[in-house]
Amino acid sequence: MKGEYPLTTLCRVFGVSRSGYHAWRVRAPSPRQEANARLLDQIRQLHQGRERCYGSPRLTRELQSRGHACSENRIARLMQRHHVRAQSRRRFVPRTTDSDHDLPVAPNLLAQRSVPDGPNQVWLQDITYVATAQGWLYLALVLDLWSRKIVGWAMADHLRSELVVAALRMACQQRQPAPGLLVHSDRGVQYASQETRQFLADHGLQASMSRTGNPYDNAWMESAIGKLKSEVLDQEPPDHETARQLLFVGIECWYNQRRRHSALGYQSPVAFETQSMTN
Repeated sequence: MKGEYPLTTLCRVFGVSRSGYHAWRVRAPSPRQEANARLLDQIRQLHQGRERCYGSPRLTRELQSRGHACSENRIARLMQRHHVRAQSRRRFVPRTTDSDHDLPVAPNLLAQRSVPDGPNQVWLQDITYVATAQGWLYLALVLDLWSRKIVGWAMADHLRSELVVAALRMACQQRQPAPGLLVHSDRGVQYASQETRQFLADHGLQASMSRTGNPYDNAWMESAIGKLKSEVLDQEPPDHETARQLLFVGIECWYNQRRRHSALGYQSPVAFETQSMTN
């Protein structure tokens, strides 16, 4: 505006003196302005990494954990003022499960359970499809409902029952659950198979399955899959090996170790479990 209008005119319109304008130009930034500049720099750095999916609530917790004194309202104002927005997640649509089979189906015991108050009381499991330029890669996951931690996973280029069993075996080896743990899934043929049922029986685990045609009975797992795929797989991997590497890092280094979950008080699953076990 100064190039279009005389300075005297601008000062008169905005109600300031020429001396006041020149004093403002040479005035050093206030401590608050300097602090805001540092916070903005940190916000922009975080949005270059995995935390680009974070809005102001999660960003505030992340910054506070790094020693920055800030409030959620302050971070929200800075983000709005400087046009920093959380990366929007692609909408994840639950897939239709292949439940057209004559295998035994377990009742929905999850609906009868109270909310777990400790680890290894309720596990959720599901399979998802990962698109690559080489073709589909299939990922089986096992999630502890209490801490939202992915405790078992397996990848393969097929949908046979051994994929599900491999994820369950990893979970059992890592967690060593006591008999009676509830394992909930949809009614897919892999979960109703003889191999999966035998594995559950051998380890004293109790099977539970969602109602027919209702994928939202397993909504926690659907949500975890949606977050994992949208935040880890930004672009279609060129091959299965690349997808495996991205998913390994995404599960073990990001989702379990670092990603802040609102249901856990904005802690990561690992931090939530560690704090709960030490209290």
